[in-house]
Amino acid sequence: MAIKITEECINCGACEPECPNNAIYEGGVEWAVSDGTSIKGSFTLMDGTEVDADQRQAPVSMDIYYITPNKCTECQGFHEEPQCAAVCPVDCCVPDEMYVETVDQLLAKKDKMHI
Repeated sequence: MAIKITEECINCGACEPECPNNAIYEGGVEWAVSDGTSIKGSFTLMDGTEVDADQRQAPVSMDIYYITPNKCTECQGFHEEPQCAAVCPVDCCVPDEMYVETVDQLLAKKDKMHI
């Protein structure tokens, strides 16, 4: 299950540098699959859309930091717990029930992003 940032976010930015997948972005900032990963060329998003890895995608949120579920692995293969949740001073980094994934799926996603 990916992690999401709730409306309680105070925009402190503590979470962003902790993400090993560069899945966290400031509100209003476009994201790309290639940001902080080794992915090149064509990539299939979780919704089935085929995109170029360098193609900028619309922000998930305009007002607060956000996590793109296409890159979130809950820090599987990197850390014992999601680092965004570990450092968040207001506990607004929580599991995103819209994106349920097994540990094996999260590890496969990690391996695909970091060749």
